This record gives sequence, structure tokens and C-alpha cells, in this order.
Amino acid sequence: MGRIGARLLGHTRRLLFGIGAALCVATLALTGSLERWEHLWLDELFELRGVRPPTAPIVIVTIDESTFQELNLPWPFPRALHGKLIDRISADGPIAIGVDVMFDSPSMFGPRDDEALGAAIARAGNVVLVAAGAQDDQPLVAQGGKVTGVEREVSNLPLPVIRKGAAAVAPVNIVLDPDGHIRRVPVRVAVPDPQKGYEWWLALDAQLHRQAQAAGLPAKPLPDAREVLINFRGGPRTFQWVPYYRVVTDEFKEIKGLFSGKIVLIGSTSEAQHDVFATAFARAGTMPGVEIHANALETFIRGDPIRAMPRSVSTALAIAFALVGSLLVVRLQAFRALVVTLGLLVASGLAAYAGFRYGDFWLRGVGCTFGLLLGYGATVVENFVSAQLYKRRLSPFFSPDVLRALVRARDVESLGPRRRVATVLFSDIRGFTSISERLQPEQVEEMLGEYLTEMTQIVFKHRGSVDKYIGDGIMALYNAPFEDPEHALNAVRTGLEFQERALTVSAKWQARLGAAIRIGVGINTGEMLVGTLGSRQRFEYTALGDHVNLGLRLESATKDYGAPIIISEYTYALVKGRFPTRELGDVTVKGKSQPVKIYGVVPASVRRYQRAAFAAAVTLTALGDGRVCRARAADISEGGLALAGVPPEWDIGTRVQIRVEGGDLPRRILAEGTIVSRRGDAAGVQFATLDAESVAAVAEYVARGREAEDDAS
Repeated sequence: MGRIGARLLGHTRRLLFGIGAALCVATLALTGSLERWEHLWLDELFELRGVRPPTAPIVIVTIDESTFQELNLPWPFPRALHGKLIDRISADGPIAIGVDVMFDSPSMFGPRDDEALGAAIARAGNVVLVAAGAQDDQPLVAQGGKVTGVEREVSNLPLPVIRKGAAAVAPVNIVLDPDGHIRRVPVRVAVPDPQKGYEWWLALDAQLHRQAQAAGLPAKPLPDAREVLINFRGGPRTFQWVPYYRVVTDEFKEIKGLFSGKIVLIGSTSEAQHDVFATAFARAGTMPGVEIHANALETFIRGDPIRAMPRSVSTALAIAFALVGSLLVVRLQAFRALVVTLGLLVASGLAAYAGFRYGDFWLRGVGCTFGLLLGYGATVVENFVSAQLYKRRLSPFFSPDVLRALVRARDVESLGPRRRVATVLFSDIRGFTSISERLQPEQVEEMLGEYLTEMTQIVFKHRGSVDKYIGDGIMALYNAPFEDPEHALNAVRTGLEFQERALTVSAKWQARLGAAIRIGVGINTGEMLVGTLGSRQRFEYTALGDHVNLGLRLESATKDYGAPIIISEYTYALVKGRFPTRELGDVTVKGKSQPVKIYGVVPASVRRYQRAAFAAAVTLTALGDGRVCRARAADISEGGLALAGVPPEWDIGTRVQIRVEGGDLPRRILAEGTIVSRRGDAAGVQFATLDAESVAAVAEYVARGREAEDDAS
């Protein structure tokens, strides 16, 4: 068949898996099987977006538990009491009053009770009452994104004596999705009419919107749709609540004027009255129906209902994503395909979030996600099976190592060279040639192996990669192959820990072989070519460029300047203020006319101040993230503290606030500083800010301590 034909056959077979996945996703999308998950995704988008403070002038008068306790009345309340409530609210001059309470049957307190409420409604002149559908008193149900039962007879009308003075009567039905959540609200309800066949009634929230517009409140026009997705502002109590009892009792004097220029909604917020539902911000079913109406009314006033992607478009995208998931595996190496797949998932998620947050647009992303994962997964399974068959066919001819390399061949290509800003570190043992001449080869191998192993662990600890070993030297890269925003900091931390570890290794080998070691470290940051270089038979992951050469030049310069760690001005710009440094001067790199300023990083092992033993409790607070730890002071100087009991995650370079409590100092010390050394739970902290009085107190303490030591000796 030939290599090209075999490859095409393999690609075709894999694509068939992707096409099968696409057909599966299309079937699920078209039958509405994914709709429940899409609704959950919509709820999650609300949660991710967070609460938005309401802007419409809406206040809710709540019939809540506190009202039942304060009034000590059973439900239903006397309608004359409702009338008193409306009179008091109306006296404040509200825009409109919406009453989410049914008055479809005579009052148990007699006709005068109904008349009292009707008279109050007539006096107000801007009250909207509610009614329900004739078939039942349950909310409308949405199936497949469409509302069923919108053509309903309106019954449960308020009694004529109550409704005759109302500004309007409106259907109060809310739309329930199949999972029992409320996400949408009807704008208009088609009501059968003997003469016209049917007429459109505005639902409660739309009717209140009309009343508000008529009263002069700036509001967007009502949408032409029969129902819209509510743009929820938040969960319960997002809108202002005023307990019912505060309006009808003497407490009204304290809140008088609160309802002026407001749309007032009256309804139950008590779970005992079963008028609570599940919504995006109240998935446990704790959102009162009256606050759902407040959210819907705000949506109408602002004119910002959630706009949903049409199902036909989301289905087409889901099919496309399934095919893309399959093509990624066909065209790319497995790891790269995984990265791109995850990237697409993240990108689509971010796009959905951005569209929802900034454009109130609901991108139905579940179908796309499921399609991408199914297309990718089906093709990966086929790819894995094919790879195993491929290895089995070739196993008589190649070694296991070669077979693994063949299967992973495109992994190497995925790390192809490209330009990127990175930090390079070079380290070298001073005078290692003369040391090795005094030792046996086996001793050199043992010594070097132990040293390189320890240094490699330090590189890995600080998110670096070992580029290569150059005899006794190490070349390490930071910010490659993965992004690390603290690559320069981590490189300097590595160099400092190199110096600390080198002291331990040197002491050990000095005792055993009389061979003490010292190391120099050069660090530079800049743009370089990073990736796999070499032939297909032999390659390495490395970096090339002028900035790499400068790093090597700085490592060599440590001998000339007598500085254990030298960094360039480019690295210094990224770590300035995080480590104790001193300016060394300028160096000129071969082939460059512009000199480069260099700095020496001072290791913690370089002690510039007299120290004395000091026992006290110390509290460290990390500047930036606020982490806190308690440690013990071991000694003190004008320059800093030696501490014990510091957790390992407090790295070299961490900036801290230092609070010293207790001890024999005449005053408490509060300063800022930097962790400059670590060994086990011990840490060296260098003061960055220490007031003059504290410096004097520490100096006096250290002087007394030194005198006591001299007297004792």
C-alpha cells in the first residue's frame, strides 16, 4: 500500500471515530438531552458573574416570619389590614404597587373586610393585582426552551369589589424549567376571549413595567417575545426588604418616606407559605416568588434579559467541536492535542463567561464541551489501540527504547525551538581541575555525582530545568518549557541555595578528603532561542543567544570580582528589592559595544555584623499574601535575625514584616526584611527597615553579649 496510503488509511479510520462522535452529540442536542446540563451551566455563569446591585427603584414589603410573630395573627390576614398597608405605602407617593397575594374568594371576616381593601386600592389608583390560570394554579412549564400553556383562561381573579379600583389585573404565573428551577418569565399570556378568540394580557412584571413607564420612570421598551430569561441580580435579599409589620404598626414612622418614587412589591417571603423556588443564586429553593418578580421587573426596566444562543447554532457548534476534537488527535502529537483541547475548553469557557458578564449572552457551552471531549476521547482511544498494534508489528525489528522513541517522535517536535524571555543560570566549582588531580578517579566521580545530584534537586525545587552538565558545571533554564512569572526570582533563589548547600558539601569533603570547594554562579535574563536542537538521532533541549553567552560570562566573572553570585542588570530589574545586592560595575560582552551593569547577590553566609545569642518569640507576616508564622530567634545583629521553626514554604526572597516579642531587648522590634537563607527549619532574615532607636538597642545588646562571652572565656 505504501507509507502515504497507510497514513491516509489511519487518518480516515480516526476521522470516522470523530464523525461518529459528532453524530452522537447531534442526536443528544436535537432531542434536548443536554438541556438540563445547559441550564446548570447557565446557573453556574450567574454564580461566576456574581451579584449585581439592583438599579431599579424596587422595594419588597415582605410577609415574613417576623411579621407573623409581631402581629400574632394567623394567615390569611384581615383584608382591612392589607388596606391599611396600601394606604400607608400610597401616602409616600410610590410609582406603582404590585400585590402578589390572591384575593379570589370572600374574606372570612365578612364583606366589609373586602370593601375596606377595595377602597384602599381605589384610593391608591396605581395598584396591580394578580390572577392565575384556570387550569391550575401552578407555574407554567418550559419544555425544550418553549413555554407550554401560555394560552390559558385567567381565573382566580380578585373579587369585583376588590379589583374594580385596581390599575390592572395581571397573570402571576412563573415559568418552571423541567428541573424545577425558575430561569424565565412570561411577558404576555394569551387569554381566550369569546369575541376575539383570545387576547394578550401582560404578565405581572410587564404590567408593572407599563405602570412605571406611564408614571415617568425611564425604562426600556418591553421585548416582543412571549417570555424572556431573567437577568437575576442575586439571591434572596438582593433587593431591599421591609417587613410587613413595620408598615402597619407604629414603626412606620421610622420608615416613612421610604416608598417615595419606588415600585413596591408585596408578597410572602416565608418558606412556610411555600412561595419559594430554586433559581441561579438560590439552588436550594430558597428564593421567594416576590423577589423573582423583582428580578424580572428590573430586567424589563433595564432592557437586559439574558439572550440565549439558538439551539440550532449550539447544535452546529457541538458537531463542529466534535470534529475538531478528532482532527486535533489526527493532526497533532498526543500531548499537544491534549494541550490544544484543554486550551479550546478554557477558551470556550472564558468566551462564554465574557459574553455572559459583559453582554448578557448565554453561550450554550455544554454541547460544545461534550462534543470536543467525545471527539477527542474517541480518537485518542483509537490512536492508543493503533499505537499498541504499531509497536507489536515492529517489535521484532526494534528495541523497546527505540519503539518508545518512535511512538513519541512528535513529542520532540512539540518542543521545537522558539524565542522566549527566559533566565539562564551557570554554576561552576572553583579550581575543580586542581582538586581532581589530587584525588582518585573514583573519588572524583563520587564527589561530583553527589554534588550534581544535590544541585539538580535545588534547580527542580525552584521550577527550573537542567539544560546540561558541563563537566563540574551546571546550566539551568527558568521560564522554559513552561511559563513561570517568577523565573528571575527562582533563579536567584537557586543560586543562593547553591551557595548554602555548597558549604555543607564542602565541609563534608574537607573532612573526608581534604578537598574544600567553592562555587560561582552567573545569572542573566533576556530573550533567547529555547527548544530542542540537534539531529533526529541526537538532540538536546537547550537555549542559544547573546543572553546565554552573557550568563556564562557572568559565571566566569565571579572569580574576577570575588563575588559568589553575579546577576546582570536585566535580572536585577526583575528581583530588585527582594535580595541584598551590591553594584559591581560594568562588563562588556564579546561582540557588543554597550556595557552591561552587573550586581553581586550577597549570600546569607556573608556576615557583616557582630551577632549575639538571643532568645525571643518572633512573628513573621509575608508582605503581599498575608501568611503568618511564629518562629524562635536564635541570635540577632543590627543586620538581621537567625530564626528556627520557619516552615519550608517560606522561600528565600520572601519579604516579611518582623515582630519580635519578649527577650532581653529594652524595646519591642517591628521591622520589615527579607529571608536570605534557608536550611531545614532555620532561616536568616535580613532587616530592610529598622528605626534608629531599635538599631541602637540591638547594637547595645550585641555589645553586652560579646563582652559577656569575652569575660567567660
